[in-house]
Amino acid sequence: MELRARGWWLLYAAAVLVACARGDPASKSRSCGEVRQIYGAKGFSLSDVPQAEISGEHLRICPQGYTCCTSEMEGNLANRSRAELETALLEGSRALQATLAAQQRGFDDHFQRLLNDSERALQEAFPGAFGELYTQNAKAFRDLYAELRLYYGGANLHLQETLAEFWARLLERLFRQLHPQLLLPDDYLDCLGKQAEPLRPFGEAPRELRLRAPRAFVAARAFVQGLGVAGDVVRKVAKVPLSPECSRAVMKLVYCAHCLGVPGARPCPDYCRNVLKGCLANQADLDAEWRNLLDSMVLITDKFWGPSGAESVIGGVHYWLAEAVNALQDNSDTLTAKVIQGCGNPKVNPQGPGPKEKWPRGKLALQERPPAGTLQKLVSEAKAQLRDAQDFWISLPGTLCSEKLAMSSASDERCWNGMAKGRYLPEVMGDGLANQINNPEVEVDITKPDMTIRQQIMQLKIMTNRLRGAYSGNDLDFQDASDDGSGSGSGEGCPDEVCGRKVGRKSASSRTPLTHALPGLSEREGQQTSAAARPLPHTSPLLLLGLALALPAAAPRGR
Repeated sequence: MELRARGWWLLYAAAVLVACARGDPASKSRSCGEVRQIYGAKGFSLSDVPQAEISGEHLRICPQGYTCCTSEMEGNLANRSRAELETALLEGSRALQATLAAQQRGFDDHFQRLLNDSERALQEAFPGAFGELYTQNAKAFRDLYAELRLYYGGANLHLQETLAEFWARLLERLFRQLHPQLLLPDDYLDCLGKQAEPLRPFGEAPRELRLRAPRAFVAARAFVQGLGVAGDVVRKVAKVPLSPECSRAVMKLVYCAHCLGVPGARPCPDYCRNVLKGCLANQADLDAEWRNLLDSMVLITDKFWGPSGAESVIGGVHYWLAEAVNALQDNSDTLTAKVIQGCGNPKVNPQGPGPKEKWPRGKLALQERPPAGTLQKLVSEAKAQLRDAQDFWISLPGTLCSEKLAMSSASDERCWNGMAKGRYLPEVMGDGLANQINNPEVEVDITKPDMTIRQQIMQLKIMTNRLRGAYSGNDLDFQDASDDGSGSGSGEGCPDEVCGRKVGRKSASSRTPLTHALPGLSEREGQQTSAAARPLPHTSPLLLLGLALALPAAAPRGR
């Protein structure tokens, strides 16, 4: 059947050439004059243009009947058509890049502002409420916020380790402050650290923050990273050069009508779509993973709301810190008695100050402010724009044909079909590389996918994997299978046996600086979701990339 179709097409082409050769010479001469004007208007030298039609045996792309084009003209117009399509691709992607970049800036500014406002509220309220308990430890609080910013920004930190070390250091510092008259060597502080877990000197605040902060921060940063990855993919794919076969087909589509003396004929709609579906076959193979990424980004915005959502947690870190210091003050006497019971009676420092008879007890009660609605507006706009962008890759040929290539609105004898003005009969190919095997306009080797685009498909897969992990509360940069069984979930209906996980803590005796870069560990706490929303298995990106490069093409997609 394929041979019969090709034979029919050859007969059709021959008939068109005969019809062209028998045309009205005077009409053709007038048409060549129009071609001369158009050619000169594009900045080319008119010395290349013949005064009248000439025999077209020299043509390599356009039909070889009588023609208005020399070989120099054909070459110049071929280069121009390729440059014009490449420019159209860049311009067509620029609006989407700008949209994604604006979304990324908007969300990033909002989450950064939440954290900055939280730290500012702490700096304004804590000195008056806690006095020296805060002022002598202000740097520890500043360091914590600095670590939170690094984690949100994508630094290789383990957030639970960061929080555990913060509470351990803070307990040591505050215990020394509460008992300046005592000698507290490292081994005594080690014992204090071991007593801290059952004694809960800071109340429930550390545990609540440990459960909620990783989920909130990883959801926020995964969403912002997803916007960045999507924008990078669009930018890199827009710069992929056209194949030589595509360049020839685009020349035939756009300018061969000029050479044939019918410069006013616009490309037939189906003809234009077939050319660009062949030229952009690799780009269309982005469609499945592009949709997966955008769907995952829309889904994860559900994690921005509620008491454990990004809005409340990132903007409310100082509430947990205030509760913690309040709890330590309230329980300081009981804590001291139990530490002495468990670790022994420490020696008195003969050179130290005497015990304070009455430590000033501050009490800070911060009233939570309702969200201003900024994030709701950002999310609403982003959802609409991401949904509008879902068809971007498979709609690109049609968009370029209708907006950039002056496609005809007619499919009858008035449009340019690649050989003459007349009806275009071949069917329109499907989307993607595998569907171009019988494309009548562009020779496409479906066994040789574009490697740059395959790499971008893999980037989309990896980012989607991160987003799905973040939706379940997991940071896939870290993996830790150790169980804790230590408590209820985050208040989101997550059962203890699923969400209660523990990351091994360093003992206070290690005295290590606050760097916290611990590759290979991860909080596995996360809400189990439906099968459709579960994270993909965590696979090495290099292995996934190798698999993607080995695949010749995606599965065929219907029209």
